[in-house]
Amino acid sequence: MTTSLLITPQQLQTALSDGSQVVVFDCSYELSDASAGKKAYLDEHIPGALFADIGEALSSHGSESASGGRHPLPTREAFAQWLSARGVANDALVVVYDRHRGNFCVRLWWMLQWLGHDQVAVLDGGLQGWKAAGAALASGEEPARAATPFEVRPALVRLVSADEVQARLGEAGRVLIDARGADRFRGDHEPMDAIAGHIPGAINRPFSQNLRADGTFKPAEELRAEFEALLPDARTEIVNYCGSGVSATPNIFALRLAGLGDSGLYAGSWSDWSRRPGAPVATGA
Repeated sequence: MTTSLLITPQQLQTALSDGSQVVVFDCSYELSDASAGKKAYLDEHIPGALFADIGEALSSHGSESASGGRHPLPTREAFAQWLSARGVANDALVVVYDRHRGNFCVRLWWMLQWLGHDQVAVLDGGLQGWKAAGAALASGEEPARAATPFEVRPALVRLVSADEVQARLGEAGRVLIDARGADRFRGDHEPMDAIAGHIPGAINRPFSQNLRADGTFKPAEELRAEFEALLPDARTEIVNYCGSGVSATPNIFALRLAGLGDSGLYAGSWSDWSRRPGAPVATGA
């Protein structure tokens, strides 16, 4: 077992072959085509990996949600039931990956941490790294795992509400980090939501800046230096957001990798804020 944030393809191969209790999830997804992730998974995936759909399993579609936005979080209890039905026990190591530079799989990492599950790691380099290592691939649907109890435990990450964001807007010692691309942050255009721009006072750190050219995460010391250059003070309290609460989680992950501790997630993000009556909007850099 590992308590590391990242796991290499070689480490995962060892864990899968030595009898460790490991559950692997493929979180591939496409914002422009909700069916593309599942199709890619069926075409090829890590042997034994289960599919976790961002738009379905990792978002709420019922009357009860834990956040707003385009990808609202399910309640912790509902998500625990989903994990239980897929054979995830509290002592299992969960490994998550995607084909999209960690943009989607870290959402599942965060959600597991939200349920108090610390035995979860991101496959560094994703499926591309697994293939580059010459590891085996499978196709088609994997057999269902036997259901097992999963107990909700105290959260290891912090969920921040829209009310809290608005009430503390501009507060000294608190910074909002927007993980979207610079053009969307500036408000040059907005392909997903009704209003373009960003939350006033936010700073821009696209999640892709956490990665090297091969899709693996930058070393901790490099990440730390980059984040510290953005922050006014090492004691700054950070709240992260993006378009719909998905791509903000890689920044939370990178901050943890960098040794800068835990930061909050405004899960509703811009898709929630831009529809909030009276919420202020800023544009430009």
